[in-house]
Amino acid sequence: MPSETPEFIIGRHPAVAALKADQEINKVFIQKDLHADAIATIIKLAKERHLVISTVPKNKLDLMTNNANHQGVALAVAAYRYATVDDLFDRAAAKDEAPFFLILDELADPHNLGSILRTADAAGVHGVIIPKRRAVGLTSVVAKTSTGAIEHVPVARVTNLVQTAKELQDRGLWLFGTDMQGTDYRRWDARGPVALVIGNEGKGISALLKKTCDEMLTIPMIGHVQSLNASVAASLLIYQGYNSRHPL
Repeated sequence: MPSETPEFIIGRHPAVAALKADQEINKVFIQKDLHADAIATIIKLAKERHLVISTVPKNKLDLMTNNANHQGVALAVAAYRYATVDDLFDRAAAKDEAPFFLILDELADPHNLGSILRTADAAGVHGVIIPKRRAVGLTSVVAKTSTGAIEHVPVARVTNLVQTAKELQDRGLWLFGTDMQGTDYRRWDARGPVALVIGNEGKGISALLKKTCDEMLTIPMIGHVQSLNASVAASLLIYQGYNSRHPL
């Protein structure tokens, strides 16, 4: 169920995606004197849903969104609903596909989570699993960065990632982690039921969760920088998963 904490979806593309989906929206705020086609589309969609539309000056939108790049639109919404792990399995079953999940271990940056959701949607990932504690959740910044993908990729939030990982294995999934030492990710065959584990931006995957993984994958690097941004690394691995599941 939605949280009582109010949030804002900001930006034109995320707003359109939310209005077209079943996201619960309380009110629509539009900046005065904007006449772009995208704004007209947002107003049309909001009217079709019989939502309250309020035209406000730019400085009010700036204040409401903490000076974020709102592009002249903000939707007041309840916080995003989380899925269950069973929902993720149901989504894979509905598509008649072997499950392909992501497990994000204490990811802290909302921009990374938003970017990963965007890639997950593009590559056909069935769902994402995050921990309830010490990790970013589904916030307005995540929604904005995901450019609407947050509406299409279910996110389950669990109390214990290690316990959940073991339950996934009991249900037939193979878990693949990421580490400096491991199999070259280009050799990863993600056909069949799999979950890809992405670690925290600084610490990587926690020791207990790493021990639970069936195999570790590594991204070879020959440059001077020997680490990648979490969302960039996740994107490379997700698309290797896509490549093996959907070969040319």
